[in-house]
Amino acid sequence: MDLLHQLSKPGSAGIVSALLAIGLAFALAQVVSAVYIATFRGLSYSRSFVQGIPLGAIVTAMLMLAIGDSIAAGIGLAGGLSIVRFRTTMRDPRDMVFIFAGLGVGIACGLQAYPAAIGGTAMFCIATILLFGIHYGARKQFDGLVRLVAPADPAAAEAVTSALQAHTAHFVLVTMREAAQGDAFEHAYQVRIPDPAGRPALLHALDAIEGISDVALHMQEPTLEV
Repeated sequence: MDLLHQLSKPGSAGIVSALLAIGLAFALAQVVSAVYIATFRGLSYSRSFVQGIPLGAIVTAMLMLAIGDSIAAGIGLAGGLSIVRFRTTMRDPRDMVFIFAGLGVGIACGLQAYPAAIGGTAMFCIATILLFGIHYGARKQFDGLVRLVAPADPAAAEAVTSALQAHTAHFVLVTMREAAQGDAFEHAYQVRIPDPAGRPALLHALDAIEGISDVALHMQEPTLEV
């Protein structure tokens, strides 16, 4: 311990203070990671990303402890980091916010501003859970896409419209193109089905229409974003 103190630069944090700052940064960033896991909705979940949040907080706290009050060290660190090229892309801006939250925790702990670190982490997690719980920013989405091939007959089109009106809460025609050299048309409808149990009834009603073929329902869960 005495040897470490002698080798350290004047004014730098001691081993106990450094371990406390880095340990707190790791613990608080773990909380941020846990909130990310609990509120994640999507297709591209990455365990490496989740682990990167607390690891990044440790590195950031270590760098801030090393800089201390030295302006020259801060400038040198900024110059050194500018050489590094970070090419990891993030498709979801929310992921970037969680990375910044982890880095913010590390900075606050590295500066030994523990009330700011603890309070900021608590407010960030509460706000994240609150926004997730109230579905803030969510829009009503269609449940799926219905595809079918119908003959070029107004009666068939009216029958399809009647079946959709009877078994869906809302529907809209998104694409229609020729098939069978103009004798039929391929339709695609976005539909909203109020009761999942009504999906088979919708398909059965469409299949029962004379001349209708290739009926398919492609589901799209509203909690998933591509």
